[in-house]
Amino acid sequence: MRYKMVLEYDGSNYSGWQQQQNAKTIQGTLIQTIEKVFTAHGGMYIDLQGSGRTDAGVHAYGQVAHLDCETRLKPRQFQDMLNAEMPPSINILSLEKVPPRFHARHWASSRHYLYRISKRRNAFERKYICWVDQPLNILAMEHALKDSLGMHDFASFSRKPTKEKSTQVLVESVSITEQDDLILVRIQASHFLWNMVRNLVGTLVEVGKGNLPAQTVANALKAYDDSINSHRMPPAGLFLERVDYQRKSEND
Repeated sequence: MRYKMVLEYDGSNYSGWQQQQNAKTIQGTLIQTIEKVFTAHGGMYIDLQGSGRTDAGVHAYGQVAHLDCETRLKPRQFQDMLNAEMPPSINILSLEKVPPRFHARHWASSRHYLYRISKRRNAFERKYICWVDQPLNILAMEHALKDSLGMHDFASFSRKPTKEKSTQVLVESVSITEQDDLILVRIQASHFLWNMVRNLVGTLVEVGKGNLPAQTVANALKAYDDSINSHRMPPAGLFLERVDYQRKSEND
């Protein structure tokens, strides 16, 4: 049977989502916990796949995964047992049965990412923000960010453009808002390339500082610019906020 799992995690001490040998990852920790619960309560683990990979140090408010397993446990009971064994940095928000053809990655229609920039040095949130120690021109940043709306070639903003199946990405919505000492950058897109959000936000920050012209984003979308990767922001401020899905029938 197949389950849809929505979870949140603090990625600070993990080498990203994807399971790796000799590295602590979110997917690897989930699999270990599932197998531990099944050892104690019966059942059989088969497979766990996420909606997409988050890099080392990146967090999630609403990552989605599908889990294939055989168990007699009811979904809520299963969820509670998993959370009881999970490290404090990972929490399963919901667990429900879904049709066998549901796929956490292939059925996703869009992803939402948030980057949190702090205007001041912060002793408590340093793992969840990036502090920029000079004033930023928010209007210039907004102007540059709006140039990313629509379907564009984001090769300039990928750390590994030659390894991407396609560098064409549909950006559906963007926003920059200020909340107390934070600048919040939100981007919704069909999918994201390697380090795309961190490179894009880093470019916006350089625009906000006055180090780059506002048309830098538009220019980099028209022609490949390998200098964009030099502006990459740290992973600490990046969160996968949520994943959207379109309803599909069993025949899709």
